Amino acid sequence: MENIRAAIFDLDGVIVDTAKYHFLAWKRLAEELDINFTLEDNERLKGVSRMRSLEIILEIGGKTYDQDFKEKLAASKNTWYKEYIEKMDESELLEGAKEFIETLKNNGIKVALGSASKNAMMILTKLNILNYFDAIIDGTKVKNAKPDPEVFLLGAEAVGAKPEDCIVFEDAEAGIEAAKRAGMIAIGIGKSDTLKDSDLQIDGLHEMDLEKFNLLFK
Repeated sequence: MENIRAAIFDLDGVIVDTAKYHFLAWKRLAEELDINFTLEDNERLKGVSRMRSLEIILEIGGKTYDQDFKEKLAASKNTWYKEYIEKMDESELLEGAKEFIETLKNNGIKVALGSASKNAMMILTKLNILNYFDAIIDGTKVKNAKPDPEVFLLGAEAVGAKPEDCIVFEDAEAGIEAAKRAGMIAIGIGKSDTLKDSDLQIDGLHEMDLEKFNLLFK
């Protein structure tokens, strides 16, 4: 019996660019706290959990608050972020994402999401691709943030695939590290030097096809 092959996708920066909405929400919060938060600072939040992102922003501003207040700040950010993504639609899918996922599905490849986002279900619904995924492992289902491999190992388990039969598509250094630690093939999306540990680096999913996918398995 042939091994089940699977593709596990990060969400932000791979399928859709919600980074701009995260930035707007974090910047709004930072301004309320009188913290100067720039696009350059925002790069440090890539692939990082919500609470850790908040800690980074507070470190930038030299602010210290108790846990209860930090929870309230994180909740405020998420409320604003959800207001922004409520307006999303299919037009915000990144080039080639839907087409490549469709190709995988049509050829019997299992498709899973492995994202730190707690709003993944809403985003996939807005993009009209929720039913493309055989499994969705998001921020509501994991205890450990990337670079811990938990999210990808759960994704493989959910679709019945061995780690070595999975290819992960990621745009963040922490995600590439998590995929490698899980024993999976890691594809870096984007031009960043921080993705140098990936097995292959591409500009986006528009550069992928079934032949390239299958050739990655040695």
